[in-house]
Amino acid sequence: MNASSTDRIERQVQLKASRSRVWQALANAESFGTWFGVNFKGQRFVAGQYTRGNVTYPGYEHVVLEALVERVEPERYFSFRWHPYAIDPKADYAQEPTTLVEFLLEEHDGGTLLRVVESGFDRIPAERRQEAYRMNSGGWESQMENIRKYVDPS
Repeated sequence: MNASSTDRIERQVQLKASRSRVWQALANAESFGTWFGVNFKGQRFVAGQYTRGNVTYPGYEHVVLEALVERVEPERYFSFRWHPYAIDPKADYAQEPTTLVEFLLEEHDGGTLLRVVESGFDRIPAERRQEAYRMNSGGWESQMENIRKYVDPS
C-alpha cells in the first residue's frame, strides 16, 4: 500500500479457513452482518441491488448501512458501494459519491488470503473526507480481526 495515498485503504488478513468458508462469511448477507456488525437478517447480496440494515455496534444502532452490491464472483471477488462513515442521522448523503469496497480471496498457505480495498475517498466532500478515511481505515483493521474470529476454526 502506498502510505501517502488518500484515495484508498488496503488491508489483508491470512485466514486458516478454506476459501469456501471465507466466501460464505462474505457473500451471505446474514453471515456478513454477524461479523461486520449490521443486521441484514432475511436479506441477500445480489448484484445491482441494495442491501440495508441497522448497525449493531453499541452507540451506532441509529445508523442504517446501505450497500449497493456491484459484483459477485463466487469464491473470488465481492464488491459493493456505500457512503463511508455516514453516521450523522441529520445528514443526507444521497447526493455524495460513494466509495467502492472490494473483497478479494485467494488460496494461500493452506488457508485463504483475504484482501479488502476501499477506494474513492478523494471524491468525498472535503469537509467529510479526512474523518471518513480515518474512521474507515481503523474500521477495516477491526473488521479484518472480526472476520478472522468468525471463520478461523481455532
